[in-house]
Amino acid sequence: MSGALPPGEVACRIEVLDARFAPVVAHRPRLERLATGASWSEGPVWIADDDSVLWSDIPNDRMLRWSASDGTSVWRERAGFTNGHTRDRDGSILHCSHGLRAVFRTNVDGSGQRIVADRWQGRRFNSPNDIVVKSDGTIWFTDPPYGLIIPEEGHGGESEIGDCLVFRHDPRTGALDPVTDVPEHPNGLAFSPDEALLYVSDTSLAVPGHGSNHCIWVFDVTEGRGLANGRVFAQVEPGVPDGFRVDARGWIYTSAQDGVQVLHTDGTLIGRIPVPEKVGNVTFGGPDRDVLHIAASTSLYRIRLATRGVQRP
Repeated sequence: MSGALPPGEVACRIEVLDARFAPVVAHRPRLERLATGASWSEGPVWIADDDSVLWSDIPNDRMLRWSASDGTSVWRERAGFTNGHTRDRDGSILHCSHGLRAVFRTNVDGSGQRIVADRWQGRRFNSPNDIVVKSDGTIWFTDPPYGLIIPEEGHGGESEIGDCLVFRHDPRTGALDPVTDVPEHPNGLAFSPDEALLYVSDTSLAVPGHGSNHCIWVFDVTEGRGLANGRVFAQVEPGVPDGFRVDARGWIYTSAQDGVQVLHTDGTLIGRIPVPEKVGNVTFGGPDRDVLHIAASTSLYRIRLATRGVQRP
């Protein structure tokens, strides 16, 4: 694949804004550009089976793949304007599709596509965006309007639900329930390591005229299935906290316009990993889950940190 930015090590002056972050980068990690040539990179997911990363190139309606052995390739064409992805507990891949206005799953090789959920109370979703699987097997995902209101990210259209919600789906019972309507445009989401908290980003600022939020909310998870006590955990700027992941300490590694920002569990901004392009989302990978893969505008980057991502599922 061709692109304006060549693969290789990238100058990166990591900012330690709080002494608590210093041990994570004390070994002076290098930021590497692994691949380039996308239009807007999003939703990376680590595939441990073959040590690869899959991610979305939304405007080009495709999914890309990178591995050290094979380099970069197109994993799937006409991908349904997919955005976020995650592994389910059975090893299949769950995909959020702006184009299908649905969550669907495939086998790890991309075969066997089947719809998981595409409607609530008979009404089509807006454009499912990001997704996580809880340890009990339930699937939680966000449904903002971006595939409807951004021409290059879907087929456009009107909201049938009339709101932007976070949903919980239980594959065992078929239950599909909204769990919150608090974030104006719910986007990225992740559980704390003990699953007592759910973090949800609100990125309504991203589209002019559709809101002004650029924050991460946090909710208490009640009885393992509901949310309560929603409050703003942190404001993220410049840009918006599009997607993020949580490490074993419970710290949040979130996208921002200036790179990856690291937030302590108390909401303090404790570190910043500058990236030369606007970041869309991140995921932890590698055999020890200590490699942060960063989907940013045209490229995929990685950096090895002295921490580990939460391994779920």
